[in-house]
Amino acid sequence: MTGKGGGEGEVNLSPSPSSPPARGGEIFVWCLVASTRKELAEYGLFPKKRLGQHFLVDQNILDKVIRTAQVEKEDVVLEVGPGLGEMTIALAHQAKRVIAVEIDPKLAEILKKKVAGYLNVEVVREDILRVDFNQFLDQGGPPIKVVANLPYQISTPLLFRFIEAKEVLSTLTLMIQKEVAERMVASPGSKAYGPLSVFVQLFSDLSIRFFIKPSAFFPSPKVESAVIHMTWKEKPILDLGDEKWFKKVVRGCFGYRRKTLINALKHSGLSLPEDAEGRIKKIGVNPQRRPETLTIEEFASLADALK
Repeated sequence: MTGKGGGEGEVNLSPSPSSPPARGGEIFVWCLVASTRKELAEYGLFPKKRLGQHFLVDQNILDKVIRTAQVEKEDVVLEVGPGLGEMTIALAHQAKRVIAVEIDPKLAEILKKKVAGYLNVEVVREDILRVDFNQFLDQGGPPIKVVANLPYQISTPLLFRFIEAKEVLSTLTLMIQKEVAERMVASPGSKAYGPLSVFVQLFSDLSIRFFIKPSAFFPSPKVESAVIHMTWKEKPILDLGDEKWFKKVVRGCFGYRRKTLINALKHSGLSLPEDAEGRIKKIGVNPQRRPETLTIEEFASLADALK
């Protein structure tokens, strides 16, 4: 299973001169790293940083992720970045159907061969940012559960895509950068608070289940990861009159978060009424506040006032 990283180039797979760690659990992880190295070498592959290919090599973490996802026998599961297929095969034993989306053509072909005996696994060679999730829905079947180890460089745009597709997706169990998880649960007034915080908290119930050290991946990323579990609210915490306009206003405000609210809006490119500042004052919001201080409720009132 792949997912972490960023930047260009490939990672050197030459053996490390250091000896394996002394403790039992660390020896087990070291053996899995060696096994992953060997398998990649046999295929003539190198982890590509530009695709965020960092392979999960800790079996205990893999098991915990699957338990967190609560996969049942009638579930359709979407996996992002299946890599060498360890998670894919584990999911295949529990789910009715597994769709594994892999952008790397070589890994996709290898995975197709490895899961050839699993009739409930479909390997799709495609960019997850361009996938139409509706195509994976079984007619009359349940919405799709997502289990994914998201590449760092696409985690935020992909999370926004998941939110847009909330009608066809069920739960999301994701391994993401710890910093992104903290942004998702951030409160108004903090540096981490932004559009992702607003949209996630508006539409979903989110819990951070546990953190993962870099050593659980090969090659090890430079930062910690987090496993989060998301379920959609039956209704958003607010009744939005125009969801698309609300999202545009939020993005427009945070596009210039260092400016005052009124100046951020003026620079946002949004079509604003001539009396925008007066309307903001009328809803009890000071136009000189910073966008990052507004609550979700205040953003909703702001969007209605500026429509």
